[in-house]
Amino acid sequence: MSELITAELVDLDLSAATKDAAARSLAERMVAAHRVTDLDGFLADVAAREAQMPTGLDGGIGIPHCRSEHVNAPTLAFGRSAAGIDFGAADGPADLVFLIAAPAGADDDHLTILSGLARRLMDPEFTAALRAGRDPAAVATLIRGEEPAEEPAAEEGTAPEPETETAEAAGSVPFRIVAVTSCPTGIAHTYMAAESLAAAGRAEGIEVTVETQGSGGFKKLDPAVIAAADAVIWAHDVEVRERTRFRGKPLVDVGVKAGINRPAELIAEARRKAERGEIAAVSEADGGKDSGDGDADRSGADHAHFGVRLRTYLMSGVSYMVPFVAAGGLLIALSFAIGGYETASATSVADHFVWGEADSWAALLNQIGSAAFAFLVPVLAGYIAYGMADRPALVPGFVGGSIALTVNAGFLGGLVAGLLAGAVVMAIQRVPVHATLRGIMPVLVIPLIASAVVGFLMFIVVGKPIASLQNALTDWLNGLSGSNAVILGVVLGLMMCFDMGGPLNKVAYAFAVGGLADPTDGSLKVMAAVMAAGMVPPLAMALATTVRRKLFTKTERENGRAAWVLGASFITEGAIPFAAADPLRVIPSVMAGGAVTGALSMAFGATLRAPHGGVFVVPLIGEPFLYLLAIAAGTLVATALVVLLKGARRAAPDTAGEAGAAGSDDSRVPVAA
Repeated sequence: MSELITAELVDLDLSAATKDAAARSLAERMVAAHRVTDLDGFLADVAAREAQMPTGLDGGIGIPHCRSEHVNAPTLAFGRSAAGIDFGAADGPADLVFLIAAPAGADDDHLTILSGLARRLMDPEFTAALRAGRDPAAVATLIRGEEPAEEPAAEEGTAPEPETETAEAAGSVPFRIVAVTSCPTGIAHTYMAAESLAAAGRAEGIEVTVETQGSGGFKKLDPAVIAAADAVIWAHDVEVRERTRFRGKPLVDVGVKAGINRPAELIAEARRKAERGEIAAVSEADGGKDSGDGDADRSGADHAHFGVRLRTYLMSGVSYMVPFVAAGGLLIALSFAIGGYETASATSVADHFVWGEADSWAALLNQIGSAAFAFLVPVLAGYIAYGMADRPALVPGFVGGSIALTVNAGFLGGLVAGLLAGAVVMAIQRVPVHATLRGIMPVLVIPLIASAVVGFLMFIVVGKPIASLQNALTDWLNGLSGSNAVILGVVLGLMMCFDMGGPLNKVAYAFAVGGLADPTDGSLKVMAAVMAAGMVPPLAMALATTVRRKLFTKTERENGRAAWVLGASFITEGAIPFAAADPLRVIPSVMAGGAVTGALSMAFGATLRAPHGGVFVVPLIGEPFLYLLAIAAGTLVATALVVLLKGARRAAPDTAGEAGAAGSDDSRVPVAA
């Protein structure tokens, strides 16, 4: 345990220019120390973690880290760069780089050591000593914490604690905050955010008690501590576990990096919310990460760029809408498969239902699916508003979405209604009210006033113009033919394959499923092109790992076998592990393949009434053989490109000097986008 880092794992003259080169240089020291068994496999895991969220921190620190099956002992390598290396921190390059490697099954003792380092990185004296160190052995000793006890003793005796005791002795109760911090791997950011919040609390005489929820287990806060708290801070990038424990408290909900970089602001915001009596609605379904939509760091809505916030709001609505799309769309598609389009849509279950007649079953499934589809626009609008202003915005959001259907404003109307509802509720929440009214504000006053305002705007002001725009869009889609249709197919294909489940992918998918609410020939072609293009990335990577196995690691080849099924099922995310490990080769390749597939699907006139299902809904596709041909063509193009690019990379001399290593496989070196 004490040999987490040795002098051999310290590089005080790290010459790497990029974060990938830095990770490789430090990882090679781990391999030489027999701490890492597979260099390329480990680097792929590091790159996959980096793809989730940049690991640069303010103050010139980079902490690439991961859990990996290629690590046989918890290990830390340290590099110091004179020029600085960009790890994505807001304040610029990092000169202190820590590569943290944890075994896949790291136990609590291992994580305790690693988390201890993460906490110490919040100490300016510690980082100053690292910058001043001249001897690798001495620096390794410093990092291991083998220093005289004076520093911890001084830290424990800081001024805020006596001040807090004095305040309590004087009869005043300090402001209390409970916090939860978490990150995907639970090694570094989790504990750094915890330490940062605790230190900021001590500096201001505020009691901050933190529960760290890493990817392993966690120790719950005492229920009495939560009950006594005045406010709650969540600084997390994974779902907060057992979140209903914090119900009934003012809540600040941000990404983990916000907890590291601006803890004092978060504490101040928590105090403001407590003073205003803003009680958050907390349920097990809350939170931007819970929906699985792959949202980026929620670094605080009030501080994020408007474009980032807008995307987050829209993705919140789309993520809640998708289950309705999948259930309703597949039921409707199945009804067409059983009874045909005319029969399923014309027959009413209310008129007659006969157990043995296919037409009756077709009509039943069609009407159930149609009932689910009727919720699409209201759910979209309601949860866009919810993402903006929490539970009080649900009612005006749903009302606005329903009105959008009434005035024939459709999918676009739902988007606007949701944004209007959220904006109106946020405006009302900023109005100061007497303490006696705060309890009824979120359940009565805000929904009442906001619903009236949103209803007026949708019926009188914006509803009809949006309906006209929606009709124009529908007419344009129906009139698409020839080169126009092909160009649209190319654009949709590129969007579906660029981030494979990310924001652009979801925008294209939402555009397609929105047309299914009121299907036309044009919207059905768009749905077909979107699903076809979305199948290409995992299928292409599955084929590439089959035909050129040597270009991929053992882990990637195993992922390739799973990608066959994922691609066939229209789960584009099946290609993410490959893109994370080698984005500069994989992403352009699959984008090219997706563009070819989207263009061919539109050119062939293929249509699709189901919003999901991949090859399993081929019987519901118009021009099914040409549709499968389009998918095959795009898959072959993407496969050929990725094999070509990886093969060229493998043959090229390595600028960092790896070319001379016998048996090296440069094609597997992860490259960050």
